[in-house]
Amino acid sequence: MARIAGVDLPKNKRGEIGLTYIFGIGNSTARDILDKAGISYDKKVNQWDDEELNAIRTIITNEFKVEGALRSEVQMSIKRLLDIACYRGLRHRKGLPVRGQRTRTNSRTRKGKRKTVAGKKKVAAKK
Repeated sequence: MARIAGVDLPKNKRGEIGLTYIFGIGNSTARDILDKAGISYDKKVNQWDDEELNAIRTIITNEFKVEGALRSEVQMSIKRLLDIACYRGLRHRKGLPVRGQRTRTNSRTRKGKRKTVAGKKKVAAKK
């Protein structure tokens, strides 16, 4: 079982895919790490020997901010925006999209389930 940065990597996946299970490592970063360690992208995680695993582990700890440290940094950045009450901070506070997306029709993920607002009742016409 390959365990890097507190994450158990899936055994039967290719190396570049397996590394993306670590928060903060995407496809291109995974490829960079494997290049520096001298490991093929197609080699499965369960085929890595101890030397290769240690090489990957040292590269990640020395050069990248991942998992808990990265999560706390992201949360601190959002908290800073909330504290200075800038536009992006206000959007975070209200739970609306932050990066300029339209909200009239979309953005259900940020806004949550629809809250129906009753419309005006029609007044009966006088004769």
